[in-house]
Amino acid sequence: MCRPNPSFAAGHILLAASVVVLQAFQMIGHNAPRVRVMVLGLALAYGALCAGPASAEVDLPTFNFGGYFRIMARPDLQGGDGTLGYSNLYGRLLNERPYAALELRLNLLKPVPDHSRPWTSLHFKVEGGALQNVTPSQGRFADMRLSQAYVLVGDLWPVFMPDVTFQLGTLDSYFGDLGLYDRRPAQIFFETAGASARYRKRFFDGLLGVDGLFGFGDSGYFLRGFSYSPIPTVGGSLRLSFSRYFEVGGGGQFLYEPRVDGNPNAPHTTPGIDYEEFLRGEIVENFLENNPGRIQDFPNPQAQALFSGKAIGYIGFGNLGPLLWSNLFMSATRVHAQQKTAEAYAGGMQDIYIAALTDDRYEIVVGDETQFTIWPKLIDVTIALLYQETFDFDNVLAPSDFDMRNLSSVGRGQLYITDAIHLLAETSFAYEYSKQGNRFRLRQDSIFKSAEGTSDVRGLEFGDANTRYTWQGKGGVVINPLGRGIYLRPSLRFLYGVQYSNQNRAYGNNFIDSLDQFNVFGGQEVHWHHIIAVEAEAWF
Repeated sequence: MCRPNPSFAAGHILLAASVVVLQAFQMIGHNAPRVRVMVLGLALAYGALCAGPASAEVDLPTFNFGGYFRIMARPDLQGGDGTLGYSNLYGRLLNERPYAALELRLNLLKPVPDHSRPWTSLHFKVEGGALQNVTPSQGRFADMRLSQAYVLVGDLWPVFMPDVTFQLGTLDSYFGDLGLYDRRPAQIFFETAGASARYRKRFFDGLLGVDGLFGFGDSGYFLRGFSYSPIPTVGGSLRLSFSRYFEVGGGGQFLYEPRVDGNPNAPHTTPGIDYEEFLRGEIVENFLENNPGRIQDFPNPQAQALFSGKAIGYIGFGNLGPLLWSNLFMSATRVHAQQKTAEAYAGGMQDIYIAALTDDRYEIVVGDETQFTIWPKLIDVTIALLYQETFDFDNVLAPSDFDMRNLSSVGRGQLYITDAIHLLAETSFAYEYSKQGNRFRLRQDSIFKSAEGTSDVRGLEFGDANTRYTWQGKGGVVINPLGRGIYLRPSLRFLYGVQYSNQNRAYGNNFIDSLDQFNVFGGQEVHWHHIIAVEAEAWF
């Protein structure tokens, strides 16, 4: 039955009249064709009024869902934890871990084609890496999280705001993916909950597309957790699509954490602390050496305000002969400062506020991925490049994740034996440079060495080299039931991978890393790492 609104009333009246007329003529035994035609006409009029395009809903299910999962078995006979290398810097293939995501959508009010009324839907996303028999947690739901929850509302005011969709809840937004790395460099609002408005429209018969976003919210819970402090966030993005060959976009976000006197979760700095003491975890120890038994005189923190931000850019082009598409993503980030740390002393724990020691960190990321068809229906190739550099102007003493320069390239080719059976080959090379000294252990006995190959028990360096370079090669058979395509899923893979790194044991493992363990278990030197894998990956 059609919906009860005024325009539908006439339809119901006509239908009732047709039924009465039909019954009356049946009672008197009159079956003239013209009577049946009249009744049929009335019924058709009813259908036109109830289901005409001016008031028809889009044929969407009330509830639908989609998701993603990957699961694998990777027996590692060299003592590793099932990954070929340390991270996706060497490409996601054989370096990623099990993962599952389920996104649910409830269409509370379906859209109407003529924009005559608002529509709304609810969205929830549950994801995590907890899967039975392939992770240490054995599939416990405690390791899953509700990562996205938001409401979409469209056509709220169609006369003045057509093609605008409002989002309330989590606000994650990005221009696209570096698929071979499983990264999103041009991303904003990942940590933010609030409200946004997105405008999408195509002009000039589809030759120009506009996708504009403006949003605001709070990032405090993501960045501070149980030590919540409000961090108002504002930002936006704009992408322009020119025909089907070229796109360009840009945007950014700004985060501000205000000074709030009297709030222990607001940003503070403990005065008079030294950066080297902070790195060594000796601030309280040194204070008590100079002030025995006077922990109550430990300096009180001083409140301050913090800000951070991110600028993003995007260029995409393709659909030009063998070039399917190329995505170039850029981002420049001022990293938000840390809140506090804690050090133990006889009788308790002392909070140390470190905003001033961690508020001068930056990151630059540039990534590109290009897809080619080398031989139609036979060979596809994807090549990706990634540059990442981090800066920590507060730290001039020790190597860390915040003072690195990383360069990486990944290339993957897929040969289509049949529509469903493919051969895959991938290679990658990565260069990682620690700008603040030695960070990597090259040899089995590197735990005894740091500065220039000599022992330095008080040194702040971790290893005996400032550079790590890593090569990986991967190959095997892929079964894609749905046909050809590097990114077509579901995908069943039977793979072999090999890695060489100048660092000793450059993969996740449980080998010894301290002198007392070395004395008990000894060690070994491993630069080549081999792994076999059976994997399944799907989007649905």
